[in-house]
Amino acid sequence: MTFAALMTTTFRARRAILPAVAALMILAAPPSATAGVTAFKQAVAEGAARADGLAAHYRATGFEPIWTAQDDLGRARRQALMQAIEDAPSHGLPASRYDAPGLMAMMRAARTPRDLGAVEIEMSRIFIRLAHDLHTGMLTPSKVVADIVREIPVRSDEDLLSSFASDQGPPAGFFRALTPKSGEYARLLRAKTQLEGMLATGGWGPAVPAASLAPGQSGPAVVALRNRLMRMGYLDRTATGTYDISIQQAVQQFQSAHGLVADGTAGSDTMAEINKPISERLPMIHVAMERERWLNKPRGDRHILVNLADFTARIMDHDRLTFETRAVIGKDASGQRSPEFSDEMEYMEINPVWNVPRSITVKEYLPQMQRNRGAVSHLKLYNSRGQQVSRANVNFNAYTARTFPFDLKQPPSNRNALGLVKFMFPNKYNIYLHDTPSKNLFNRNVRAFSHGCIRLQRPFDFAYELLSRQEAEPKPYFDRILNSGRQTRVNMQEHVPVHIIYRTATAPAKGPVQYRPDIYGRDGLIWDALQKVGVSLPAVQG
Repeated sequence: MTFAALMTTTFRARRAILPAVAALMILAAPPSATAGVTAFKQAVAEGAARADGLAAHYRATGFEPIWTAQDDLGRARRQALMQAIEDAPSHGLPASRYDAPGLMAMMRAARTPRDLGAVEIEMSRIFIRLAHDLHTGMLTPSKVVADIVREIPVRSDEDLLSSFASDQGPPAGFFRALTPKSGEYARLLRAKTQLEGMLATGGWGPAVPAASLAPGQSGPAVVALRNRLMRMGYLDRTATGTYDISIQQAVQQFQSAHGLVADGTAGSDTMAEINKPISERLPMIHVAMERERWLNKPRGDRHILVNLADFTARIMDHDRLTFETRAVIGKDASGQRSPEFSDEMEYMEINPVWNVPRSITVKEYLPQMQRNRGAVSHLKLYNSRGQQVSRANVNFNAYTARTFPFDLKQPPSNRNALGLVKFMFPNKYNIYLHDTPSKNLFNRNVRAFSHGCIRLQRPFDFAYELLSRQEAEPKPYFDRILNSGRQTRVNMQEHVPVHIIYRTATAPAKGPVQYRPDIYGRDGLIWDALQKVGVSLPAVQG
């Protein structure tokens, strides 16, 4: 039996993703005869049976085609899928995951209704994979890094198929709507394109042949530094051969963008960062884009953004920075690294009591009290009924970490480990933001010293800003409670979303891309995992 051709379409080869594909794509269509329709639907049912989401969608629609229909909509859907596959590498997704050549070969070879049923299912399988990858990323983060405990907004296979099939808009628009709508994702896309363009024209040029350089110096190494800073975009075109004020200012800008002390001197740390090639920066962009897909949901018109890799906490309003403060994060040690997740701030506690976590009590303080019962005297002992217990009545050596029956608490004071205010978004990880009496740590570049919670350098200003939405005079209101010395809970009238993230590469609305060290080694693990699913860099030159 002879079947009519369904579609002919031409693809724009913007990236040569389908280098072996000619302009013609032909599908054979089933006839209107009942036998042909039945054979098609049987093939679809058999092919879908191996995947619950596929099976559920096609059962609900009577096994009607999404992709192989003979009408204009069917053609538009096929074209949109193939174009989305072609565009996938621009999002850092490897084209090999979607096997466009194999799909094209199936289309060309289709001659029977059963063949078309197989094509229908294969297109749906590829659509599901691509849609998930665009929407929430290729990786399951907790399987790569256990401390990424974020809830990923994954849509079901059935929901994706049904939403696409029922969408009244142009099919291509459905794919565009899947990717994150954050300004950060769009800026990372641009940064990726720009870096890849730089690679094609020689990268950032030769590395600077010096361990360090300082203002006033001259010579070939300074010229190499000058040229590299120009290629990076930190220095306007100049012919100077001396480390003058223009180079010093460019170095300062570079240092600020890389989390270094911005003193304008290219010391060993700064020179090491300057000499890193694009091939070390592009993976950071890829990882940041994947991470953005994991957080592909509304963040809140007002939200708190804690970037662990940058040691900062920010209040954002409509994607604009309202307030920023330095932060101290968890130590780079097992059980103390700050996890990544999102929650909602419900209240702040002024003059807080520190309820010492059980792990700290038995691992750190119990051994000290066993050696000297008067140790850590600023902490009070409480029994299971919440009654304070005198240390004189306790034989600490009679207990082990497992059997120790008491809790430790620190009353409100300037010495309290939580400082004078903490910001609560109750979670099972016992992580929150708080003040600290250890102010000197904020002067360090690398600020990983806590047991996991986030310490803020300017907690009072942070509180004033949060309270400004519900108090006409937030500072006097806060100070009045603070000066009372009493533990006081202040509820947030509107909960504020909190997103604890880890970004070694960020693309701010203004200024250059920011890069930070991979303090916990998490992004290295993610990049390794991305490479295993097919992500790779273009040929590098520097």
